[in-house]
Amino acid sequence: MKLKLDENGHVVVTDGKPVYLYDDGKEVPFDAPGAVAKIGELNRENKTRREAAEEAQTKLKAFEGIENPADALKAMETVKNLDLSKLVDAGKVDEVKAEAKRAFDEQVKAMQEAHKPVVAERNALRNQLREERLGNAFSRSKYIADNLAVPVDMVQAAFGGSFKDEDGQIVGYQAGNKIYSRAKPGDVAGFDEALEIMVDAYPFKDSILKGAAGGSGGNGGGKGGSKTMNRDAFGKLDPVKQSAFMADVRQGNATLVD
Repeated sequence: MKLKLDENGHVVVTDGKPVYLYDDGKEVPFDAPGAVAKIGELNRENKTRREAAEEAQTKLKAFEGIENPADALKAMETVKNLDLSKLVDAGKVDEVKAEAKRAFDEQVKAMQEAHKPVVAERNALRNQLREERLGNAFSRSKYIADNLAVPVDMVQAAFGGSFKDEDGQIVGYQAGNKIYSRAKPGDVAGFDEALEIMVDAYPFKDSILKGAAGGSGGNGGGKGGSKTMNRDAFGKLDPVKQSAFMADVRQGNATLVD
């Protein structure tokens, strides 16, 4: 990444921000005040989390050796209600312990069974909400409308799996890592910026970009031998074959129908 210079060797500035050139040729104005503020914010967050972690570690030292806190609390409550002298005399300590454990296990099992339908419904609603948010992001994308030559549903089929719904925000991932913004360092990339980065890395991007070299019409376009395929059949093809077919569509040698 380097500064963009004009013919006089001066730094190019857009909206008061110096423009940087990335290795892939992208030009992005650098928001220095925003970056400094973001770094300060992250430093404060890290300090708060570190202090909280140190405080938690100090408190946890008092519970060293206790593997299951819930069982420990239950046992303490049981002991409070026992007359140990009478139980020892009667030789029933083990019997009472076994009975208490059985009753506790039954309660836990009953609670788990009662919550199964609720958990299943919650997961279904969460997945439905994610799909709706993701679908809206693709359908409203200005980047897709301005730059891609394939229908929105096909773009979502190809790249939708690389996005996650995190706290109501659609976040893009690449190679297992969050995609961060180039225009706003330190912030997660917005939907369109993340999608553009994914498309740039897509090996068959020339077959889906508007005006790409592979999409110009060739000799014989629309002549005999043209192929026709519906969307259902197209959806069953692997990505390589889908890209090859769309290249034929752009050259006028194939047709995609509903």
